Order: sequence, then structure tokens, then C-alpha cells
Amino acid sequence: MGTALVYHEDMTAARLLWDDPECEIECPERLTTALERLQQHGLEQRCLRLVAREASEAELGLVHSPEYVALLRGTQALGTRELQALSKQYDAVYLHPSTFHCARLAAGAALQLVDAVLMGAVRNGLALVRPPGHHSQRATANGFCVFNNVAIAAKHAQQKHGLHRILIVDWDIHHGQGIQYIFEDDPSVLYFSWHRYEHGHFWPCLRESDADAVGRGRGLGFTVNLPWNQVGMGNADYVAAFLHVLLPLAFEFDPELVLVSAGFDSAIGDPEGQMLATPECFAHLTQLLQVLAGGRVCAVLEGGYHLESLSQSVCMMVRALLGDPALPLSGPMEPHGSALESLQCVRAAQAPHWVSLQQQGAAPVLSSGTRCPEGRPSPLPPGEPEFKAAAAALSSLLDQLRLHPTPPVRVAVALTAPVTGLALPPGVLCEEGSLPQEEMQAWARPHEALAQDEALIALGKVLYLLDRILDGQVSSGTAATPVPAAAATLDVAVRYGLSHGAQRLLCVAVGKLDRPPDLTDDGRNLWLNIGGKEATAPSMFHVSVPLPVTTGGFLSCVLALVLPLAYSFQPDLVLVALGPGHGLRDPQAALLAALLRGLAGGRVFTLVDEESTPQLATVLARVLNGEAPPSLGPFSMAAPEDTQALMYLRGRLEPRWKMLQVAGEAAGPGSG
Repeated sequence: MGTALVYHEDMTAARLLWDDPECEIECPERLTTALERLQQHGLEQRCLRLVAREASEAELGLVHSPEYVALLRGTQALGTRELQALSKQYDAVYLHPSTFHCARLAAGAALQLVDAVLMGAVRNGLALVRPPGHHSQRATANGFCVFNNVAIAAKHAQQKHGLHRILIVDWDIHHGQGIQYIFEDDPSVLYFSWHRYEHGHFWPCLRESDADAVGRGRGLGFTVNLPWNQVGMGNADYVAAFLHVLLPLAFEFDPELVLVSAGFDSAIGDPEGQMLATPECFAHLTQLLQVLAGGRVCAVLEGGYHLESLSQSVCMMVRALLGDPALPLSGPMEPHGSALESLQCVRAAQAPHWVSLQQQGAAPVLSSGTRCPEGRPSPLPPGEPEFKAAAAALSSLLDQLRLHPTPPVRVAVALTAPVTGLALPPGVLCEEGSLPQEEMQAWARPHEALAQDEALIALGKVLYLLDRILDGQVSSGTAATPVPAAAATLDVAVRYGLSHGAQRLLCVAVGKLDRPPDLTDDGRNLWLNIGGKEATAPSMFHVSVPLPVTTGGFLSCVLALVLPLAYSFQPDLVLVALGPGHGLRDPQAALLAALLRGLAGGRVFTLVDEESTPQLATVLARVLNGEAPPSLGPFSMAAPEDTQALMYLRGRLEPRWKMLQVAGEAAGPGSG
């Protein structure tokens, strides 16, 4: 199962026929430039290419009124003056004799992609389309959008494929009010949108774009609006929004399909968004979504008007869909104060509807009609130094991308003995190499547990594979070690990594794997122990948390502690060790590895003890190879003692690790 790319060259036919500075940015080059970049990077060739079909009028009728469809059908015969006059009846729309055909192809491409994914022909994919769709409503065009491609695809998935839970993630920089209106009373669709809002001063300037618009009727809580009230939001803000708002709700909702309204006007350099998130951020966001719904992610292009930023962001997303490691995020991982205020507002507005937020202490709850504190909008005109710096940063980033070639081997597995029935995915290498005997013994010498032949052989395999990861020959790996030698092997692996090129090493140790007492807090290593002994002295680089006993507790631990710490630390190597008595079920271990895979440019090494289930090595290899982890099963609320321990740790660590923050300074007490 691969990745689909759905496209049709006819979608470039519609173009602006008169002078209109507002609409001229929605041009055919948006598609052609993106496709050229995909080809230049060799990404299109790796996808299953599907030629888009037109959506039928019956399929358009899943969302749009017959009268509206008939009106658009009639535009094919209109002259330029008539098209211009009709266009003026809508907000930020232009029509062309080819618009009806292009818009039907755009909707049809989304339908084809959903069918291909839900019928198992591909795992995921991108529909590269125009015109965009998320602003269009039942009987009106709006904001360059004619037919609501993603909403039609969601209705189609419900009616044809019988889906009951669909997540729509709209990361376009404008609020997709069309999608919101269509599903605001539907509890089977969870709609999440972040958007430039500036306290109602940014288009479409709607009151219902604010955080306290949460749906209506049976759909209360299933509309999630995250308004950005300042420009200049960057990678840290976007990742924080996923970790602290979207993903807790999504895991509780447990979608069967993820649809992405993939607008890249939220990327650096775009004149509409004026944000600072760099293209590789969208690979990280995509990877975080791929742990949901069995990896069934269907992305449909929306906005994006800086051609270079758009095309590189599309490439980053497709790389992630194909399973390639995400490049490390650039810039400091510290959310803006305005972003934290927005996060707190939306968490407070949604807390009454979601257990996952209640257990994180997301109060105080906003009363009906209460808005977040108003501040002055902070525009960032294109002529300002900050915006020019953003354009320079994009150029610099593109140079950096060329310095990060994909390793020849994506995943390698090193086992001490053959495992019966080990079903590794295609392309995963079984590594047989080992360090030279003398070097291996030198590393093992301080540890009595490594004196046995079996432990020494396993150590040699571990260090050889780790060396291959560090020198760029292998992206990630999994290795096994005898139980008595697990702690010693991990200790050696950490020291080996730090002495062989790793500048910042994150170790996530689960179970009875205590941190070596002589490992210094020099800022080069962060040791996070789940279910082990507490640190003997408070430390910002040695964090210990109990192993939660419920699904909700485990998710809170990972999303509210492990990942924020990891993204704050920005490691260039991640070690995940599952030691004796680690207590994780295979799906939990797989999810932990899959989520950490976004760190360190994909350089993630998982170490398991030999007494773990035989399937665990296979499961870990699969998720490191880009497959979705198995489902965790039904959501259950965290135990009070786990919540208390988590909240205590977060409060202690927030001053040092800024990605843990979920509230602005003025947001008030009880923010979690």
C-alpha cells in the first residue's frame, strides 16, 4: 500500500480574465509549480498517480443545492462581462468558462482519493486541486472556493463507505467556515481549524471563527476553532496546537478517516498568512496525523500563494505520506505568548465536551458569549524587516534541505537470535554486522552484566546498528538485548551515541531502567523514565513519571509530557528502551515509537528486551518504516493519581521546557 497523488491538468484552465488584485493570487501556477517540485524531488514517481475525474452532480448534491449547481453549470456559456458581474455577487471569487469543469474535477479528485484509501488500494494520499473548497457553502461560492471538496468527500465517506467518525483538520490560514456550517450539528465529524483571526479583524471576519464557537445541538464540541490573534506564528506554535488541542481530542474521538484541508498559506513567506512555519513543519504535522485512523489520511489542497513556499511544503507533506523521516524543525521551540492565550481559550471552551481535556485541568471554562481577552492586531506588512527575514529564512531552508539526503536504509533490525514467524515489512533490513571484538569489549568492560557471551554479542549488534544510524546509512532501527543486560546495554548505547556525533540525545526508558548516576546534566542528554525510580534530586534533564494504567492516562503522558519535552529539547538522536517489566502493550509501545519518529530527522533507535512479545520487534519496525500503529482500543479516563503526578511534573518543568506550556501569563489559574 502506497501513497496516491490525484491530479488533472485541466484544473489549470481557469484563470482570472479581468483586473482584480484580490483574486489574482489564485492562479494556475499554484498547481504546476507544486507538481514540478514533486517531480524534481522524485516524489511524484514514488506515488500512485491517479487522473482526477469529475464529480457527478448527484455527488455535488451531497453538500450543495441543485439550484447552485445549476447556476455554476450555466457559467460555461457566459462571456467575460457576465462572468465578472456574477463573480461580484460573491466574496473574493472569480469565475471562468472552465470553472465548472475545474471545480467538478477538484471535488472528484477528493472523492477518488477517499475511495482509493477506504478500499485499500493505497494507504494515504494527496489531491492536488484547484479551485480550493473549504469556504464554499451550500448555495454560495466564497473565498476562491466553488464546491466544498473536503465536505463532499466526508459526506461521500459516510454514505458510500458507512463511516461513523471522520476527522477534518483544516490548517489553511483562513477559517473554513463552509465546512463548519455544513457539519456544525453533526457529531460524526470532528472539525478542527486554526486560522488567522486577529480578534475578528482578519478575513472572513466572522464571530463564529472564535474559540467559543464549538458547534450546536448534537454537534456541540465537534467544532474546534483555534484563532491566531497575531501573525508570525511558527513551528513551535503549530506543533503545540497539535499536542495540546487536536491530538487529545482526536484520540478520544477515534476517527476512521482523517481528511486534511491542506492550505499552505499558513507557511512561511505567504502574503496572506504572514506566518513563519517552515515547510518541514508540515511533514511533522502529517506524521502526527498518521498515527490516527490506521494511517488513513487524505489531504486535499486548499490555499497557498507563495509559489516556492507552497511547492516545498507540498513536497514535505508528500515525503511524510510516503513514510520518509521528517527533517528536524528549525528555530527555537517556544510558543508565542499570543499562541498560548489562544490555546488556553480553546482548551477552556472545549473542556466541557472532552474528557481528555478535563483530565488535564483545562479549566476555567469560558461562559457562553465570553471571548478571549482582546488585544491589538499585529500586522506584519511585506515590507517590514521581519517579513523580509522570513523570505530569507525560506531560501536558507531550501539550501538546508539539500544537505539532508534520505539514508539508503530506512529501518534495520538487529536480533540476537532468529525469531520464528518474524514478518518484517518489505525494505526493512535484518542487520547482521557487529563491532570489532576489541572495541566491543572496551565499551562493555565497566559492566559486569555484559561479561556473558550472549550479552556481549547483543551489545556488538546494538552498537554496530547505532553506528550505522549515526553515520547516515540507516534512518532508524530496532535491536534486542538479554534481560539481565538491558540497563547496561542502554547505558553503553547512550555513551556511545554521545561520543560518536550525537549533540543532543533523548533517552525514553520504560520500565526498570534507571539513569546512570554519573551521567551529567550538561544539556546534551535528556533522560525520561516512564515507570522507573524517581530522580534522587530534582533535575530538568532527568524526568521520571509513573506508568499510567489507562488508555487516557497513557495518552496524556505521551501528548502532554513526553512529546512537549522532546520537541523542546530538539534531539538529534532518540533512544527508546523497553526494559524489564516495562508494562506497555504492543500498541502503546508502537504509538510511542511512531510519535517520537518525528524527532531527530527520524534517527530513532528502539531497544527491547528479549522477553518482550515476539511480535513487538515487528510492530516497532513497521511503525519506524512509516506504518500506522495498531489502535489502543477504547478511550478510558486517566486515574486521578496519574493526572496528579503529570500535572506536578508539568508545573515543575515548564520554566525550562517551553513546549509544555498551554496558557498565556494572563490566562488565569487552573490552566493546567
